[in-house]
Amino acid sequence: MPAAYLQCVEESCRRRYPLDSKEHICAACRNLLDVSYDFPAADPSALRQIWAQRKTGSAVVDQSGVWRFRELLPFVPQGGNVVSLLEGRTPLIEVHRTGDWVGGVQLAVKHQGNNPTGSFKDLGMTACITQAARLGSRITACASTGNTSASMAAYAARAGMKAVVFVPFGKIATAKMAQALEFGSMVIEIGDNFDQAFHLLRSLADELGLYLVNSLNPFRLEGQKTIACEILEQRDWRVPEFIVVPGGNLGNVSAIGKGLLEMKQIGLIDKFPKLVVIQAAGASPFYNMLASGASEIVPVAQPRTEATAIRIGDPVNWKKALRAIRATQGLCEAVTDDQIFEAKAALAKDGVGCEPASAATIAGLRKLVQAGAIRAGADVVAILTGHQLKDPESGLRRRSEAELNRQRMHVEADLNKLRAALEDVLLQSA
Repeated sequence: MPAAYLQCVEESCRRRYPLDSKEHICAACRNLLDVSYDFPAADPSALRQIWAQRKTGSAVVDQSGVWRFRELLPFVPQGGNVVSLLEGRTPLIEVHRTGDWVGGVQLAVKHQGNNPTGSFKDLGMTACITQAARLGSRITACASTGNTSASMAAYAARAGMKAVVFVPFGKIATAKMAQALEFGSMVIEIGDNFDQAFHLLRSLADELGLYLVNSLNPFRLEGQKTIACEILEQRDWRVPEFIVVPGGNLGNVSAIGKGLLEMKQIGLIDKFPKLVVIQAAGASPFYNMLASGASEIVPVAQPRTEATAIRIGDPVNWKKALRAIRATQGLCEAVTDDQIFEAKAALAKDGVGCEPASAATIAGLRKLVQAGAIRAGADVVAILTGHQLKDPESGLRRRSEAELNRQRMHVEADLNKLRAALEDVLLQSA
């Protein structure tokens, strides 16, 4: 088993900590920690073959789209127990109409909404809760805009743990709130936005013995990095030119970047795709930092966007995200809510639904193609992070009464009236 340890991300520090440390922040310099490994020399072809063969296995660790790649997650000893809901194994779907709408790119979407609780958070939560169980933790906690709370609640229930969720008051989609409650978590509504709720939770977590599972927890990113493995496997290990992700707390791009770095180190790939982060214009501190050339992020005090999953003004993972962008020579863009919902509608014409934050990837991709930053014909994979039913109210709010009336009607239970109504519909579609 490779040596595994926690290590500070700051290049001038690089202090190491044991895996069983409950610290998520370096005591020396207050930066975030990575889960790091001293990987031995490996045969990339043999690894690919092992991972492919496991798809037919019946064991939980083989059925999971995270633990199937367990050679890249050796913080769990061989044969160790994992907490899993058979996450991962999500589809990579070609969307030709959307690719044309974007500006003529070869586009496929990796739909993480097909995970057990409907978002990519499950990939990180299986790893994070597994580590919590290994440490003997009994109470998990998170601050959330909705998806993290739903995922943590489910995986905590699976592990027999209690779960406490902090959410901004009145700022969480009903469907996401319902998920957290359904799985038995205690939901505390506090503050006006995610950043306030997160700050208050961090202030009390150690004092009350809560195991914090937000993405400052490095084990979350260990699970999420397998998104990159699965994308490449589904493409027969052909590296795309770009992988586009929405950016809120920036854990996803950080995780995918880490996964790519490790796969290149092992020899599974010989080049990087360019990672592209798309933020909502009303919650875009990372974009603002890169666009201005600043060396530090300036938080957005009151983030505003209808894409609630990325309504975060002070992303904790910005240094890890910056590492990923620099390593892959990537890009960052910001888009308006109108652009996000236009992109959501474009995906729907390909039969693909997603929550608004997911569609930010498509909106940002279109903007970058129009600006010439991404060429027409480019080979692109966009990450859709959440299921369409995570936030159904937002789509309905965006549709006028006239639009809704064009798509629905009330007909009396009378055969002649039904025939007339259907004839009218068929005439309109002719």
